[in-house]
Amino acid sequence: MIAANKFSRQLGPLFLSALISAALTHAQSTLKPDKPPITYANGLVGTAPLDDQKLIGNAPPPGEQLYSGFTSPGARLPHSSTELAPINANLDLSYPAGVRASYFYSNRTMYGFSSGADDSPTVMPVVGDWTVPPERSGSVYDKKQEKASPGYYSVYLDDYRTRVELTATTWTGIFRFTFPQSEKANILLDLGFSGGDVEVVNDHTVRGKSANGKSFFIAEFSKPFQSFGVFKQVPSRNRDPLIGFSDVEPESRTISGPFSGAYLHYATTAGEQVLLKVATGVSFEAAEARLHNEDPDWNFDAVKHKAEDAWAAKLNQVVVKGGTEKQRMLFYSCLYHSFASPHLIAKKGEQFTGLDHELHTAEYDRYDTVPFWDTGRNQIVLLTLFEPDTKLDILRSQLDRARESGYMATSFHGDNAIFMYLGDWKRGLNFDWASAYEYLRKNAMDPKGPRGHLAEYIQRGWISDFIPKGNPSPPYAGGKAGAATTLEYSWDDYALAQYALKLGKQDDYKMFLERAHNYKNVFDPSTGFIRGKTEDGQWISPFDPREPYYNFMMKEASGWSTLWLVPHDVRGLINLLGGRDKFDAKLDEFFSTPYTAKGICRDCTGVIGQYVQGNQPDQQAAYYYDWGGQPWKTQKLARQILEQMYGSDHTGYAFPGMDDQGSTASWYAMSALGFYPVDPSSSAYILGSPIFDQATIHLGSGKTFTITTHNNSAKNMYIQSATLNGHPWNKPWFDHADIANGGELILTMGPLPNKNWGSSPSDAPPSMSDNEQ
Repeated sequence: MIAANKFSRQLGPLFLSALISAALTHAQSTLKPDKPPITYANGLVGTAPLDDQKLIGNAPPPGEQLYSGFTSPGARLPHSSTELAPINANLDLSYPAGVRASYFYSNRTMYGFSSGADDSPTVMPVVGDWTVPPERSGSVYDKKQEKASPGYYSVYLDDYRTRVELTATTWTGIFRFTFPQSEKANILLDLGFSGGDVEVVNDHTVRGKSANGKSFFIAEFSKPFQSFGVFKQVPSRNRDPLIGFSDVEPESRTISGPFSGAYLHYATTAGEQVLLKVATGVSFEAAEARLHNEDPDWNFDAVKHKAEDAWAAKLNQVVVKGGTEKQRMLFYSCLYHSFASPHLIAKKGEQFTGLDHELHTAEYDRYDTVPFWDTGRNQIVLLTLFEPDTKLDILRSQLDRARESGYMATSFHGDNAIFMYLGDWKRGLNFDWASAYEYLRKNAMDPKGPRGHLAEYIQRGWISDFIPKGNPSPPYAGGKAGAATTLEYSWDDYALAQYALKLGKQDDYKMFLERAHNYKNVFDPSTGFIRGKTEDGQWISPFDPREPYYNFMMKEASGWSTLWLVPHDVRGLINLLGGRDKFDAKLDEFFSTPYTAKGICRDCTGVIGQYVQGNQPDQQAAYYYDWGGQPWKTQKLARQILEQMYGSDHTGYAFPGMDDQGSTASWYAMSALGFYPVDPSSSAYILGSPIFDQATIHLGSGKTFTITTHNNSAKNMYIQSATLNGHPWNKPWFDHADIANGGELILTMGPLPNKNWGSSPSDAPPSMSDNEQ
């Protein structure tokens, strides 16, 4: 108090009041008692759409729902194929959006719950009369009582006065139904449109298999049901099961066909609980073994706690301080979604069916395909940072899948598996890199492989497109996506060149390095954009860079968005655009030109000017100012995207576009920490603007990397100065080698840009063209 009186005489009471207020505000944001990270993670994040029209563009097409992130609020473990999740969209009878997502936050009727992996039955408790699917007996539910947290989901069905709770182990799911007093309590299970075989084994067990005979399930009930029966949907004469008629067989035990299922009847007292356990496998024996090994009793809470412990171990790897309560909720929810894929197929020692259609016994934890066009741009790096041991199994899984199928998986578009293998090699993982190269190279050289139009790409150095009859505007959705595919392959080829060089394959290095420049072949200097060509090499005309093309020249993107799809050679793109000043001016125009497209891109929500956060092609573009010598603009944009594109709707759960198995979520998680892997095949991390006062990252290697910010706030978003591992740092990026053994990045923030920090050409992140200057 004496010190305060002394300062009050020297500085004046108004200044002192402001100083104390600021100090208290800062203390409240950073010194609150920390809650465990898992308490912030909310599975409902990413299930709602943006609702500010200026962020939405012109989506969706008439008659469809706006893209809502399509994350799942269901109960699962990290990377698990087993998920128990709510279904509030009856996809058997409707097609509510461009993607067949089974859950939209805005929907208010529950139709059922998934019970595990693919081909597992849909489960629904019904009190009263019920109808055979596909009509499905739904219930309105109370959004206020809906809860989704890591490993757990709960909802109250108003019409049936029944609470449903879900949790899961690796291969089993367990339901807990709390019924009202009723003589008509029922639980329905069915195999959906594809159907299969269902059998009521005894008074507490139902089992079945998919129509293709590859997936089997076992369902056990904690209490014997009092009566039962089976049902299916009988196709009409035109063989359409959706307009057929029902076949319900009371007391029958077996049935086959579309929507084959069983109904189990109870008379319940108020608050009576019935539990249901479900497991799937490659046989009835395998499913039953999983059910009894992983879930031997009926202790729902014990299973839930184990699931929460598994998630806590993941989320505890990052401890953040500062930021707002909402920012911490969004961060940990996004980090939670980042561990969604790839999915586990078989644990070590378990059997699975490989891509060669043979039955194998897993020699390690086997995973399914990585969605390379999506999570291959960011999430694959996050997984390496946090779980390198799991990542080694993922690398091995993709290689063995290549051995079984003959080619490395490509996943949707491009050929981006090389990003994961080269990036992990550069980040120090120990793997059989030479064996992986055999298949990575085969993808890039064999025209019969998964790279579309590869022969044309090798011959010409670019891929043409064809002009549809009448060349309609807005453009049609078909085509070869020639210009965008050329860019994707060029990026892939640069990574292959570096990979070949590390293996000492000089001839391959030179060949792929030459091909890595092919992106220049589809750059039109007369317009300053990437542009499609016809087979005779002429630029396709008319051409409007503001129009979103689904496959005509571009891939789910406009000419504006596709322009920046050169992450491996941003400096080369700078040169094409006429130097740094013109490059930055082009970026400025990109982020400020209003979105006025005629054509509708379903994925294109979350817009800032022509920039689209909701789809992959340009998600890295906000970080390009770090190459252009204006890193303060990247810092401002990163904050703007984090603030406006995530949770800015009335629910607080919105995502732009699609999450794509953790891609959009990973963008938030890493950008909130303050860095982003613009080129995942590179070991460079590009700096943005952290939203937290401190983030302690426990790397999977056992080392700790800490990012500390001083004077950080919503207004103080600009980096004034930095130190890395105790040394002054003037670059808007750092390398994995700088943090591989742990370290600390300290950033001093301020309300105005420091235009001298990180702006020199020598401070820019690496690019392919660096060695050509």
